[in-house]
Amino acid sequence: MLRTKYSEDIEKQMKAFYNTLNEKDRRRYAAIEAMKLGHGGQNYISSVLGCHFQTVMAGINEITNGIEKPDNRIRKPGGGKKKIIDTVENIDEVFFDILKNHTAGSPMDKEIKWTNLSLKEISKAFEAKGMNISPHVVKQLLKKHGFVKRIMQKSVIMKDCKGRNEQFENINKLKEEYVKSENPIISVDVKK
Repeated sequence: MLRTKYSEDIEKQMKAFYNTLNEKDRRRYAAIEAMKLGHGGQNYISSVLGCHFQTVMAGINEITNGIEKPDNRIRKPGGGKKKIIDTVENIDEVFFDILKNHTAGSPMDKEIKWTNLSLKEISKAFEAKGMNISPHVVKQLLKKHGFVKRIMQKSVIMKDCKGRNEQFENINKLKEEYVKSENPIISVDVKK
């Protein structure tokens, strides 16, 4: 049983100060206060500060054993919630399947590629495949796989081309026929 307790005012001040600290400093502050009180101090301090008993114990361990975290970090590496792009099974395969007919690249640099789909459109395509992937996660996937944001150079169409959509539908149909026949598909951009 704890022999000494702080007054209500002191407890409020301790709690207010504790709430201003980062996670690492909170552990250490709680540990120092508990160590000052001795036997029963850990339970008392954890109830005053509203932290878990193990948080106080982790702080005591850090102080007494000299366990240090890297200077520029508050937590050990690997802590926190993992990114969805790292945890969802086969997310990359589904992503590439969605983009297979919507990916283009620079004729001058093979490393530069982009898609004509928006983040929301890709997110909806994931949803159609039974995966709840937000536009924010789609943006992370695009970055992970080296897609760049394409900025349109022309904002006004210079002329109206009749049958433009039919041309692209025909190209897509021919491409699908060639894929089935295992022939190579070559796309040539002749504007440059």
